[in-house]
Amino acid sequence: MSRAKSTLEQWRIIQSVVDYGGYAQAAEKLNKSQSSLNHAVAKLQSQLGIQLLEVKGRKAYLTEQGEVLLRRSRHLTQTVDDLELLASNLGQGWEPNLTIARELIYPMHYLVGALQAFLPHSRGTRVTIIDSVISGTHELITQQQADIAICCVPPKGFIAESICESEMILVCSPEHALAQQSVINDDQELAQHLQIVIKDTAKEKTIETGWLKSEQRWTVTNFHEAITILKNGLGFCWLPAYLVSEDIANKSLHRLSLIGSTSRKIQLSLVVPNRDRQGPASQLLESLILQQHGLTRL
Repeated sequence: MSRAKSTLEQWRIIQSVVDYGGYAQAAEKLNKSQSSLNHAVAKLQSQLGIQLLEVKGRKAYLTEQGEVLLRRSRHLTQTVDDLELLASNLGQGWEPNLTIARELIYPMHYLVGALQAFLPHSRGTRVTIIDSVISGTHELITQQQADIAICCVPPKGFIAESICESEMILVCSPEHALAQQSVINDDQELAQHLQIVIKDTAKEKTIETGWLKSEQRWTVTNFHEAITILKNGLGFCWLPAYLVSEDIANKSLHRLSLIGSTSRKIQLSLVVPNRDRQGPASQLLESLILQQHGLTRL
């Protein structure tokens, strides 16, 4: 394996000479002698066989070749700095990866807001968001496959913090036969039509929720697929109000009125499946999610 001709210290010195406007200024900032900086830069240029700096008066200027190499060197030294910081953070228990289980009806803008605030402090932590449904969220919690989970009814034995409600409304296309009725008197009328439902993400389904009486039923994996089907005049579906409010306003979708159940409000809660194992990155992100809902972590 060939050895590098230059060192990170040499590149940091030349960056300082350029950034501070000369050898004297850089020497003062770095608490080094001017002669040591001159020697380091001269040695680097000799090793590379190329001139990086030229001195005009008392100020050092980059050559064209120096500009290219200096730009690349900044990426290199920053990467090393980040690597060393990450190593330090990991040594202090900062998690390199976080997994969030998000019940599909939880408004994504809340989570994005929390993650946006988390990013400047994330220290390189990678975040994975798993969209889950009903039993699937329970499964991720009970099997401790998520660091933070946002769910509907939390599994037994797990402490949960209520954070918000999600309103579910009954929707179809304006051209659908159901949309021609001002009000639907009973669920038997619904049962005669195609229902679009969202697939439970659990490997072993344990919870049955929602209205599922239609003989004809199509199952999809997310709400966006359901909306596409509805807009083509097929079926009806219970959907989060926040997700379809604009479509209802511009009349590309129609909200149905059902006697006795005009809407369903579902409470959403935050769960940390394993408090004993929770690290500082997870604690920070949890507090930022709670802040999105005007709550604080005690």
